[in-house]
Amino acid sequence: MTRLALLIATTLCAAWHMSQPASAREDTQTPVEIRFSLDWKIEGPAAPFLLALDKGFFADEGLDVTVEPGANSVDAVQRVATGGYDMALGDINSLIRFTARDDEVRPKAVFMLYDRPPFAIVGRKSRGISDPASLEGKTLGAPKSDAAFAQWPVFLKANGLDAKAVKILNIGFPVREPMLAAGEVDAITGYSYSAAISLRDKGVPAADIVVMAMADHGVPLYGNALLVNPDFADAHPEAVTGFIRAIIKGIRLALANPDAAIAGVLDRNPNAVRATEIERLRAALDGNIVTQGVRLNGIGGVDETRLAASIELIAEAQGLKDKPEPADVFDASFLPPAEER
Repeated sequence: MTRLALLIATTLCAAWHMSQPASAREDTQTPVEIRFSLDWKIEGPAAPFLLALDKGFFADEGLDVTVEPGANSVDAVQRVATGGYDMALGDINSLIRFTARDDEVRPKAVFMLYDRPPFAIVGRKSRGISDPASLEGKTLGAPKSDAAFAQWPVFLKANGLDAKAVKILNIGFPVREPMLAAGEVDAITGYSYSAAISLRDKGVPAADIVVMAMADHGVPLYGNALLVNPDFADAHPEAVTGFIRAIIKGIRLALANPDAAIAGVLDRNPNAVRATEIERLRAALDGNIVTQGVRLNGIGGVDETRLAASIELIAEAQGLKDKPEPADVFDASFLPPAEER
């Protein structure tokens, strides 16, 4: 082969190599394994994560990701802290409380998914529920590990409610909506895109359902974020950024076609009802993920002033001795460039 021919062949080979997706270029390298936990069982809002898996977005980043359902977004913090999971979707406010403790392993949030939190009090008009003040003298059904109930002290303080005037009944997640539908409690805590829809599916007329979004009643917190184990982040920083890039692609695909995006949910959850899960996904996308602030500033980041105010609210309402700084809770260094978000 002549020197010119060799140069041309080498150039063409390099051009082909650069044109291949990351998964093709790195097929000789061992993918980075990530064990990831959702915040809840596989329902509509999990679609972006399943799309990232099923469409190969994780693989394109050189990642071998296992997506597993979660028990709740409060316990997600502990699951990541113990190393049981490398990453998880969890409540950043529970992370704030956890970080205030003297623990050696402190997970960090690296991507804000719910710019507007879905925390809500869901009640029934026929049970006398109309606004925060109407909760006094009533019974509130609340699973102890529910992320919405975790914000109850902040909600109480913000609305000037007497904690002793509201009876709290600790109930399990599976019986939460059925008990409200049966009139055994007057209201429940839950996520706005889930609890109200489940209640309606239990036969309660939509006109009888009252949804009090905590964000509309003095609780301007953030919601669920991607959490990462610090040891994993130190060892695989590019993998964390790649995971975030893949999730952003999943969110964009879900926004473009929510009806089609739900396929992965239906494949994995035999009890899922297509129309219900599409409704949940649309509600989460429109109400919690793609807010006006996200449209202006991009997805995934936080406003440090707002996060600091959240920390102050939680510390004041729950008497935290050592308040973490925003940088102790959220690490923006793993986010892709702003133009990609």
